[in-house]
Amino acid sequence: MTTHPLDSLIQQLPKTELHLHIEGSLEPEMMLMLAERNGVTLNYADIDAIRAAYDFKDLQSFLDLYYAGADVLIHEQDFYDLTWAYLKKAHQDHVVHTEIFFDPQTHTMRGIQFATVYNGIRRALDDAQAKWGLTSKLIMSFLRHLSEAEGFDVLEQATSYLSGIDGFGLDSSEKGHPPSKFERLYARCHALNLPVVAHAGEEGPPEYVYEALDLLQVKRIDHGVRSLESEALVKRLVAERMPLTVCPLSNVRLKVYNDLKQHPLKKMLEMGLAVLINSDDPAYFGGYVNDNFIACRAALDLSDADIVQLAKNSFEAAWMSDTEKAKWLTEIDRIWAAWRVQ
Repeated sequence: MTTHPLDSLIQQLPKTELHLHIEGSLEPEMMLMLAERNGVTLNYADIDAIRAAYDFKDLQSFLDLYYAGADVLIHEQDFYDLTWAYLKKAHQDHVVHTEIFFDPQTHTMRGIQFATVYNGIRRALDDAQAKWGLTSKLIMSFLRHLSEAEGFDVLEQATSYLSGIDGFGLDSSEKGHPPSKFERLYARCHALNLPVVAHAGEEGPPEYVYEALDLLQVKRIDHGVRSLESEALVKRLVAERMPLTVCPLSNVRLKVYNDLKQHPLKKMLEMGLAVLINSDDPAYFGGYVNDNFIACRAALDLSDADIVQLAKNSFEAAWMSDTEKAKWLTEIDRIWAAWRVQ
């Protein structure tokens, strides 16, 4: 099979990934391995049965499988192995910086200690930096289908680990759980002097994006594709250069769009939105970062300039120093120039 010329550029370019749920990188093979290792009985006989369950009709149908899969994660080593497997793939995709979400409530509600979850993930992140120079930030997410009071409870559990937690996020079922539900919790996060983000405008309306901006005072909008339904909101997002961590294959798998050719990613770029490509829950949605880039290149006829802009946007939106950003942006320009004269 002939490789498209742009695919080599995609592979060569350094990138960041800023919208990745570590529990969503649990591949079927690892799910079965950990189930056997930990004596957990799954409702799936084999890998094929698990993959057959990946035909999601919406966000909730995915979350049902996501939470069931998380049951195999019990020991610190499980969380280490899960995180290390993702970091290995990220490194292969030339992701040089990643900011990953973890959902402690998914585990503490099962009786797993916060320390078990945190220590396994943190150790893998530190090892990846030591081995490959792959830098990272760790974002603790609150589950929005749970109460704000439960969010305060898990935040309290996190207080001993804040030196290794770099920010807070909001994920899980969006419908019926607006950002305003967590306004007081986010005020507490701001008091800790750590940045915040929130999922908004995936299944929820543009109003949820406004709430995330105005009530939660987020640094980034995770997803945000439904912002396009409001011209005024788009103008604001462009003016503020607010990053939108878009996840194309996820959007198709969860039926936000029926086909990748319908995805507004290229249109969002043309509008001047600070959009970037991420994999979200790659084990469930059919691909990691480069898979998303290549699929979008094919479906949306992305140009080399589009691909370079997406890579640059990923660094602009990252929680990195200006010096680090400048280094990688220069490297992107160098690689692009070399690619164009091939």
